[in-house]
Amino acid sequence: MYEPIRTKSVHRMADDAQDRIPHRSREEELDIQLAGHLAALLAVTDELGDDAAAERIAQQVARLRGAPPARHAGLTGADPAALHRRAHALAGRALVVAASRADTAAAILSAERMDAHTAALEQFSPVGAL
Repeated sequence: MYEPIRTKSVHRMADDAQDRIPHRSREEELDIQLAGHLAALLAVTDELGDDAAAERIAQQVARLRGAPPARHAGLTGADPAALHRRAHALAGRALVVAASRADTAAAILSAERMDAHTAALEQFSPVGAL
């Protein structure tokens, strides 16, 4: 009933052009995403002054990126409760990505950080700050 298309689409690039574009695997993309979430969590953790947790996070970022993370000593002067809420959200995002890539170490660290920030938020508002 329909005649097959006999020519290449004009909307498609030449076949050899695909070889020039670097492609990343799903695992590589998840590694990049997880490292980004953990690096953001590291910045907030540094601002909160939790050096032990910051070192553990930095180790995971270094493992994922293959190099130690850049650390920034600039303080924003934000409210500690707001920083704990932000850190809790970042740890949650990291946990989701770590679980999807089956990274047990990062998932455990993220879950621990979520628990720590939940406990810290309860000190600010015992009714439930999240």
